[in-house]
Formats: sequence, structure tokens, C-alpha cells
Amino acid sequence: MKNIYITDLDHTFLKSDLSLSDYTQKIWNSYAKEAILSVATARTYKKTMQFLEGFVINAPMILLDGALVATTEKKIIDTKFISKEVGDAIIEVGAGMGIYPFVLALDTGEKLHELFLYDTILNRYQKEVLTRYTVDDNLIECTRIEAKEQNFKVVYMGEEQLLRALEAELKILFKDTLKYILAPEAYVGCWFLTILHKDADKAQGIVSVSEYLGFDVKKLTVFGDNFNDLGMFALAGTSVAVNNAQKEVKTRADVVLQWSNDEDGIAKYLQRLRNV
Repeated sequence: MKNIYITDLDHTFLKSDLSLSDYTQKIWNSYAKEAILSVATARTYKKTMQFLEGFVINAPMILLDGALVATTEKKIIDTKFISKEVGDAIIEVGAGMGIYPFVLALDTGEKLHELFLYDTILNRYQKEVLTRYTVDDNLIECTRIEAKEQNFKVVYMGEEQLLRALEAELKILFKDTLKYILAPEAYVGCWFLTILHKDADKAQGIVSVSEYLGFDVKKLTVFGDNFNDLGMFALAGTSVAVNNAQKEVKTRADVVLQWSNDEDGIAKYLQRLRNV
């Protein structure tokens, strides 16, 4: 049975400037015939495909923190949605605290077309993030943002104290019927709060992929750096943290690399495996 390698993207596989080196591409693609290769990321299908142009992905991808599992050919394997009713209730709580989210949703009129909704009221962190999406055709500005019928996730960005207060309010209202990810956002220097369906996570996404392909998770190696990677760390046969990973993530990893994402850490690890 083939080994399986699944990596997070941001701050793990991608460099801090969102690039990937020719060296990483060469080493990764060299495993294409002998291994199953995929990604588990908070990113959308569209962004993931942009970043991974030229990279071999021969298994379904775990996207949007596990809310979507899909192949590179846009075949949807699994979804975990937040309903419009719940999404609008989340937005209302945030609005009461003066903060509005990004909403990532599925356009029900398309096979796989993601929508990225944002309000006209934005904080400076959100404005900076949107500068990275200027060429995308799925951005929708809303005078009064509302959820869609099928929502992958609701994402707030801001100061830690405010987002902790928002998380506490949402947990009072929804309890454990939703999943909450609160963590630092390294690109723009703030924190983010992601709200998902309770069963949407990277670990569940891996279960969906393993059932689809019929592989043994004991043969699985995963790579990550942040708190939303811990579920797949617990599931995989081998978990690998890059050197720049959060401290708690490192303590939960089987292997902590001496290299960071900016030093082609995963590629060096994969190359070293060949030399053992």
C-alpha cells in the first residue's frame, strides 16, 4: 500500500510570501508515482489551485478547514455546511459587537463555485486581506451581509480580546453545535475566529478521503503548523510540525523539523526520507 502525504498550506508548505520554490515542486512531484499526495487547508478550492499550479495532487483535497472535500477536477466528495438561519444568527451577534465577517459559501447554481462575501464595513485587517483577492471573480461586496443557503464557514478578523468575547457569546447561543477556531493570523498581524459546522475539520476530511480511496491512516504522514492541524495530527500515523509551528502544535507532533516553511522544510524532510 502506498504512503500518503497530506500537508497544510499556509506557513507549512507555502513560504511566508505565499510562494513555492522550484526545489519543493521537484521533490514533491518526485513522489507522484509512489505515494498519495494531497493538501488540507483553510483555503478555498480556487486559491488552492492557484498556489499549487504545477504540483501533483492525486487525491481529493481537504479545503476550507474540512468543510469541503473535492478533487482537482471539481468533483465534490463531502461538504459540511452552516445553514442560512444559523449563519445569519452568527452575523447578527457579530454586528452587535461592531464587527462583520467574511462568509465563504457555495453557489448553488454551479457544480463547484465558491462565493466570498464581505460587508462594506471592514476593519483594517480585512481590507488588507482583500488586497490579495483583487483578481478573483467570486468576491461579492454586501451593503448588509447575509449568509447564503450553503455556507462553508464564517470568518472574523480582529483583535484577540474582541474575538474571544465574540466566541464566548456564540458559544452561549450555539453551544457545541458549531466548531470554533481562534488563532493568530500571521500574515496581517491580527487574530481570526473561524466558525464551522461542528463536523467540519481536517481530521474528518481525512476520514472522508481515506474512505473514498481506501487507504490506511497508519500509512499517512501529515504536515502542519497551527491549531486547526491538531485533529489530523491525532489521526495520522506520523505528524510533522515545521520549525515555525505554534508551540503547542510542536508538542503534539511526532516530528518537529529543524527547518521552517521559508526553508523548504517539507521538501527537505521528504528528500531525507529517500536517503534513509
